[in-house]
Amino acid sequence: MLLEAKGISKSFGGLSAVSEVDLTIGQEELVSIIGPNGAGKSTLFNLITGHIRPDKGTVTYKGEDITGRKPYDISRLGIGRSFQKLNIFPRLTAFQNVQAALFSAQKINRKLFADASRMLGDEAEEILESVGLGGRSDTLGGLLAHGDQKRLEIGIALALNPELLLLDEPTQGMSPGETVETTELIRGLVRARHISLAFVEHDMSVVFGISDRINVLHQGMLIFSGKPEEVRANDEVQRIYLGKGEK
Repeated sequence: MLLEAKGISKSFGGLSAVSEVDLTIGQEELVSIIGPNGAGKSTLFNLITGHIRPDKGTVTYKGEDITGRKPYDISRLGIGRSFQKLNIFPRLTAFQNVQAALFSAQKINRKLFADASRMLGDEAEEILESVGLGGRSDTLGGLLAHGDQKRLEIGIALALNPELLLLDEPTQGMSPGETVETTELIRGLVRARHISLAFVEHDMSVVFGISDRINVLHQGMLIFSGKPEEVRANDEVQRIYLGKGEK
């Protein structure tokens, strides 16, 4: 098992955001996490990646306990992520955004007197090409279309050379056409790079289209985990999330 969260919990004041959640992600597995707004999906990602420390429970990655470690330590172990809100440098070009992430990943940001303008250029261009931005490398991040900005954020995460990639609503705000393209992009990246992926998503066509396994959260608790056809057939999931089974 690549990653295992066991009994992980977090409360904010009197509100339980995540409660006794068990989550596993296997090698080269494509896992989704769904649930109504406020179900604890993004909080769960923050607990896994060290942005929030859990009140209890453990997170293990490749057999190593990473519970509560700093986000930069966790990313260097091989876990990359994107965020629900865009996390790019709008005044840097697409190329420079990815290049900066490569500098950080390879710990060369302290070479103050080196000419950095094209350093790691081939690697940056390869990543941009892989996320569909091969022709937009000189465009400022803030001037890219929304769908391209989301793809750029995926490219930034890939620059960390992750074995596990966590994407928080990767198709949020996209047109139907952009959603289809990004869905195919994600599927292709997972297979081509032999990485594992966990993603939070509200678009059920994306979730059921590419997931090997779907995890359903409700009020901070994991209520079901299974293959897409098992999730579709589960009465509790239909009642709580898919809106079926109610008179």
